[in-house]
Amino acid sequence: MDVPIQKKKFSTQKIGLAIGIIAILALIIYVIFQTSGGSKLNVDRERISISTVSENVFQENIPVNGIVLPITTIYLDALEGGRVEEKFVEDGAMLKKGEPILRLSNTDLELSLINQETSVYNLLTQMQISQNAARQNTINRQNQFTDVENNLIEAERVYNLNKRLYEKGAIGRMDYESSQNNYEYQKERMKLAKQVLSEDTISSKLEVSQAKNSYARTQSALELMRKKVGDLVVRAPIDGQLTSLDAEIGQSINKGTRLGQVDVITGYKVRVDIDEHYISRIYNGQTGTFVLNNKTYTLEIKKVFTQVTNGRFQVDMKFQGDVPEGIRRGQNLQIRVALSAEKEALLVAKGGFFQKTGGNWIFKVSEDGNTAYKVNIRLGSQNTEYYEVLDGLNPGDKVVTSSYDSFGDTEELILK
Repeated sequence: MDVPIQKKKFSTQKIGLAIGIIAILALIIYVIFQTSGGSKLNVDRERISISTVSENVFQENIPVNGIVLPITTIYLDALEGGRVEEKFVEDGAMLKKGEPILRLSNTDLELSLINQETSVYNLLTQMQISQNAARQNTINRQNQFTDVENNLIEAERVYNLNKRLYEKGAIGRMDYESSQNNYEYQKERMKLAKQVLSEDTISSKLEVSQAKNSYARTQSALELMRKKVGDLVVRAPIDGQLTSLDAEIGQSINKGTRLGQVDVITGYKVRVDIDEHYISRIYNGQTGTFVLNNKTYTLEIKKVFTQVTNGRFQVDMKFQGDVPEGIRRGQNLQIRVALSAEKEALLVAKGGFFQKTGGNWIFKVSEDGNTAYKVNIRLGSQNTEYYEVLDGLNPGDKVVTSSYDSFGDTEELILK
């Protein structure tokens, strides 16, 4: 007798299909849950930074890098070109003002000096010859004037005598008029002689003046040429230390070439690079501080260079009060430049959270300390350590200030 076989309600294939569908639904539900506004994330307390919001004295400042430079630097440029013949000192030497550093040779310049000296001597000789001729001419004019003057005196004497004799009838009219004409003639000669002598005097003075001016100009040109030859010896412009000397014996140097520099090491300044974003907020008189060997030093901005290069501009700062012992040229300093006066403010420590939130929100720790949730905030100014909190937090609040990069879009942190 045949026994009927009862058909199973759930086959192996159906069971597997059901499990697959359930797994897919579970995955969908998990994804929806994770992307929904109420997502949570477990976080290890040891791997995050929690800071307490406090009310304290706040001053806005920015961190900058500065390099120590001598208080004054004078650059050495070749005033004249030439060949390096001799070096008197080496790089790093301490110099006194006027001390020779190196000597150049320039045959063209030296030949020009000789030609200029020859021109001056020739001109001086010509001047002496001209002056001698002028003096001789003046003597001749004066002799001629003396003769004319003597003739006038004699003509006047004869005229006066003949006039008396004519009045008495002792001489004829012809003799009288002859002496009168001669007297008038000599008077006219005297006027002409005086005019000639006067013009000769003026001409002589003008000639002498012109000669002196010409000689002075030539002499000035000679002195200038001598100075140019003298500039072939490069000398220290001030007392200081010679640095960056770039010249070797036998090397040809062009006019204007930078040879090195002399640093005044009686004091130092600090050259600081600042982002152009702050250019409108930087001015002379602002201060900055830095710490060296556990001591704080103060600097003051003395000069602002407004030219912007590669998004940055520079300022020169000088020390106020003490200068660190052993500070050296080229040393780098980490400086905080103050942008505002001190004031009371609500502060939150700086941290990686800002890169994620832009300062618009932050994770605030609950009162029981087990969770942290998002709260909207508004930040103001900042310095190297803190942000100024304008809204959204209160003194004593605890917030997560470390990076939020691993939190995704989580709304709430479960702190373990």
